[in-house]
Amino acid sequence: MDYEKLIIDSIEKLSGRFSPYQVFTDWVSMAAISISNACRPFKDKIYMEREEKYLDTFKKYNKEELKMLTDMLGALTLCFEDKMCDMLGDIYMKSGCGSKRTGQFFTPYHLSYLTASLVYDEQISKLAESEILEVNEPSSGGGGMIIAVAEVMKNQGVNYQKRMHVVAQDLDWNSVYMTYVQLSLIGIKAVVVQGDTLLEPYRKGYDESRIFRTPMEVGVMF
Repeated sequence: MDYEKLIIDSIEKLSGRFSPYQVFTDWVSMAAISISNACRPFKDKIYMEREEKYLDTFKKYNKEELKMLTDMLGALTLCFEDKMCDMLGDIYMKSGCGSKRTGQFFTPYHLSYLTASLVYDEQISKLAESEILEVNEPSSGGGGMIIAVAEVMKNQGVNYQKRMHVVAQDLDWNSVYMTYVQLSLIGIKAVVVQGDTLLEPYRKGYDESRIFRTPMEVGVMF
């Protein structure tokens, strides 16, 4: 079954009261918050603030539409069973969300993979047996470059889930959510941060409300 097409068709069907861009961003933000809050051990202030945002978005859709959004997340998970790629970036572009108006375009995955191979192939091949590859992505987009590095590791027989750690940052919240969802579903240890990397790079003491840690990062089986 073509799960990517199922998601794109679902976005089109939901695009009546809302634009495809709004449907996509609502879906991804709800998915990110669901995963993040499932990983938080306590219902603290950040948990409650994210839950409130989730419910505000949830209320925009009826029961049938919410079922479609849920099925879309299940389909996205199954997409990654077939292959590693920037699936959300691809869906974003194919569903008509990329435009001059929104100012967001995502690099085709094959170019990200080519770049990752050229930059990281030799470095990965020289990793010591227990060494961790630290990857810092200052403008993560949907996380495509990070996924490409993970695939390069996989193709070299290196377990990226155990031997890769990522700090990914982006100014745009939608990119943060996209990166977080994809890295969570693929099983990458990552800290995903919202903010301007040049003006406020991630460091100890950073505002926790703008940080999303993947299940692998916090040690949660997801």
